[in-house]
Amino acid sequence: MTEAPPVLWAPDAERIERATLTAYARWLAERGVETAGYHELWRWSVENLEEFWASIWEHFGVRASAPYTRVLGARTMPGAEWFPGARLNFAEHVLRERDPATVAVRHASELRPLGETTWGSLADDTRRLAASLRAAGIGPGDRVVAYLPNIVEAVSAFLACASVGAIWSSCSPDFGASSVVDRFAQIEPGVLLTVDGYRYGGRDHDRLDVVRQLQDALPGLERTVVLGYLRQDPALGGLRSATLWDDFLAEGADEPLAFAQVAFDDPLWVLYSSGTTGLPKAIVHGHGGILLESLKGLNLHVDLHAADRLFWFTTTGWMMWNFLVAGLLTQASVVLYDGNPGYPDMGRLWRLADEAGITCFGTSASYIAACMKDGVDPRAGRDLSSLRAVGSTGSPLSPEGFDWVYDRLGPDVWLFSTSGGTDLCTAFVGGVPTLPVYRGELQARLLGAKVEAWNRDGVPVVGEVGELVITEPMPSMPLRLWGDPDGSRYRESYFSVYPGVWRHGDWIEITERGTAIITGRSDATINRGGVRMGTAEIYRAALALDEVVDALVVDLPRPGTQGYMPLFVVLREGVELDDALVARIRARIREDCSPRHIPDEVRAVPAIPRTLSGKALEVPVKRILSGEPVERTVSRDALANPDALRPFEELAASWARP
Repeated sequence: MTEAPPVLWAPDAERIERATLTAYARWLAERGVETAGYHELWRWSVENLEEFWASIWEHFGVRASAPYTRVLGARTMPGAEWFPGARLNFAEHVLRERDPATVAVRHASELRPLGETTWGSLADDTRRLAASLRAAGIGPGDRVVAYLPNIVEAVSAFLACASVGAIWSSCSPDFGASSVVDRFAQIEPGVLLTVDGYRYGGRDHDRLDVVRQLQDALPGLERTVVLGYLRQDPALGGLRSATLWDDFLAEGADEPLAFAQVAFDDPLWVLYSSGTTGLPKAIVHGHGGILLESLKGLNLHVDLHAADRLFWFTTTGWMMWNFLVAGLLTQASVVLYDGNPGYPDMGRLWRLADEAGITCFGTSASYIAACMKDGVDPRAGRDLSSLRAVGSTGSPLSPEGFDWVYDRLGPDVWLFSTSGGTDLCTAFVGGVPTLPVYRGELQARLLGAKVEAWNRDGVPVVGEVGELVITEPMPSMPLRLWGDPDGSRYRESYFSVYPGVWRHGDWIEITERGTAIITGRSDATINRGGVRMGTAEIYRAALALDEVVDALVVDLPRPGTQGYMPLFVVLREGVELDDALVARIRARIREDCSPRHIPDEVRAVPAIPRTLSGKALEVPVKRILSGEPVERTVSRDALANPDALRPFEELAASWARP
């Protein structure tokens, strides 16, 4: 057994007693399911799938207009059939039995000051927009797409769409036209909801020309509804069948809010894979599956209560927006922010935490790393006494990131690092409010998620790195991929390596303590002398140097050699990559990792190319440097910084010259 890292936080008796997870375990015990601690509860949940998911349904009071006939009609992967016969509606569970005077959403942006929307206002906005959608002929199975930022109107628009049984899909306005078309054109929407523009980093970005391009590329659009966000009264000349937001709201009948009752596996929304290569996968999730997974995750694992205010920094183009909105299924309120998290400085979101009284602050590992590099002190001049939890996702959080959170935010904050994916719109390893936090580790596998690490022989292993697989179905697994009638692309994406077993594409270690460590993408693996290594440990070593602010490493096959491994670094302003710094980078990697990890070359680049959701383009860069044309490896409009590709294109071209 490997030595355990230090415990950075452990829940006290009061916190354990208050946890919804504790109440749920007692509720199970009253029904004859007695478990000794979390890990035994997890084991029960994955070995008794039908009983577990039926307990989530009952414990959280799922309301169905027609009952289910059984929990699992079919247990296969892919193709599991959950709760056949049940009819329900996701939005109804968000809006039912709410105090109209209580705040549901707090919201701020670079264009708007911090404001509040009550449950009464949210329900009324949803009612009016739903009535207008019905008046426009939108009903169950129709597609409504949103080119909206992370603002409260996007929340009410989604709930209105779900309430009439239509299928929602969204992109953030910072997506370029071709990237949006790559997504929305696949599902042939009837209505487009959009803003006229947005502000980011203090600069205004008009998007009406992009909206015109979207209209041209989406011939099935019957209505375009424009919210004046950048301007109060935007001019709609040149747009066809376009209506201002308030005018569209006036078109619907003055009728009560009603919820279309749909099958458990009727589509709720379509999310998209990152789209770095080819057309992004259009991933279809169902009303019931997302409802149950969200009730489980946000109540039991994020442990949200009535006084909580949940924030996660995200855009509408990332699944964390859907996760954040699903927070409204709990008794908590949610906090939205639209804008540059680093503008006017890296303390912006921590000021929001103070101003909005955030209790659960969700962000990305890269944001925490940026705060570390920038020397941010979150508590300096701010009152963060309400903050009880910090969530991190998007990429592995380094052990130093754990240290920074506890050094800067204090010993009482619960840090839960999570890992999951757009594919299931959830986490499957992450936070457990009744367990300790070990430095650099995710607390546990989540209930109902039979996650294992498999070695190259397909055998589960503990205490060593393996492929992250899920060996039993989960309700929020995709119903299908849009435009994949025979399911071949779905099977190829997730089940081609291990038939009947979900392969996620990450390296994971399940420790003897039941914790988990994600070491990077398995398809971006470094293989040196037959030893496979994740990229995360190399980044951790390189970024430990104050001069290095970002990094990317790839392993390029070279016939007759062990391969060629260049490391690309982004340096702090004013720093040059000289021989001395290269030597220090190599030495740090040798010391922190091993001699096998030492790169063959270190090169400075202006920026690391990243997707709009912040993921580094390891695999596309590897393909570019291997000689593939950029057009076949990556969609530039899917990138936050497409110009960052240029140094890699130039390097590949120089290698190709005789």
